[in-house]
Amino acid sequence: MDENTKQSSALSSEEQEIDLLELARKVWADRRLVLKWCGIAVVVGLVVAFSIPKEYTTTVTLAPETTGGSRSLGELSALAGMAGINVGDGEGGDALSPELYPDIVSSTDFSVELFQVPVQDKEGELQTDLYTYLQEHQRSPWWSAILSFPFKCIGWITSLFSDEETEGGGGVDPFRLTKKQTEIVKALNQRITVSVDKKTSVITLSVTMQDPLISATMTDTVMQRLQDHITNYRTSKARHDLNFAQELYDEARAKYYDAQQIYANYVDANQSIALRSVQTKEERLRNEMTLAYNLYNQTAQQLQLAKAKVQENTPAYTVVQAATVPLRASKPSKPMILIGFVFLAGVASVGWIVFGRNLFAQFRKS
Repeated sequence: MDENTKQSSALSSEEQEIDLLELARKVWADRRLVLKWCGIAVVVGLVVAFSIPKEYTTTVTLAPETTGGSRSLGELSALAGMAGINVGDGEGGDALSPELYPDIVSSTDFSVELFQVPVQDKEGELQTDLYTYLQEHQRSPWWSAILSFPFKCIGWITSLFSDEETEGGGGVDPFRLTKKQTEIVKALNQRITVSVDKKTSVITLSVTMQDPLISATMTDTVMQRLQDHITNYRTSKARHDLNFAQELYDEARAKYYDAQQIYANYVDANQSIALRSVQTKEERLRNEMTLAYNLYNQTAQQLQLAKAKVQENTPAYTVVQAATVPLRASKPSKPMILIGFVFLAGVASVGWIVFGRNLFAQFRKS
């Protein structure tokens, strides 16, 4: 029984080898067809590769400061809570974690703020805003015009029966965007990418545009506006407290100056008078001036503390890799496109020789 099984397995393996050799002979016999298809694929791949517009990517890397003070306060609060002591929450946790930075950049409000950013191409021939650049100055492959022509006709016909929408980058309402404005927002979200390393919190920001100078300009702009957004969030409460402390300081200073002037005028007017009532009023005015000075001094100290708090809450970032104008295009990858077309042509030609030709012949007979 075992011998029969071994013999059958040996026969099947020999048959497989014979089949593979037969297939290889068939492909080798029609090698000119394979070479012809691959040659056509090379031409088509070159046409496609050189028809796709070049795009340039600029990347910056930021390293934020570590929040050691908040972490230490949290650990102390945890230990105190275990001991049954409540030390308060302090400033609380940071609700704006680095994992939310990509969501901030891709938000509609953030994208709309970029519409009016002035841009200039590398040759200096184009000077406009980002909205106009993305809407009117984008190159596309020749086949996109052919594919989009029916949709443009449909859109033109439907526009005849609908109200005209006000377009443009200025005066944009993020709550109610027009169709074209929504398309620009989506285009920005595809061209701007932000990633955060969960271990090191290092921020990597990349912007891809069809012009290298515009790519570098927008990368630097997005980086700066992201920093401003984070800074405004983390210092909002401290700046509110600073404004309140400034108001108290200004009010206390004005009262102190008034009390000081009233006291000085009263003393000057009653220098040669030795009445007890005059001395009593002078002492009262001096006490009021002293109280006003003490309040003024306290508000001055509170103002300095509020300024220090704003400075303390302001995040600091180290630019590990700054924005530079890219010299080489990041897209398209012409070698990969060429290899892909040749590979597909080779597989398709071999499939036609091995299977397709026989199937086509059977289909014609039936």
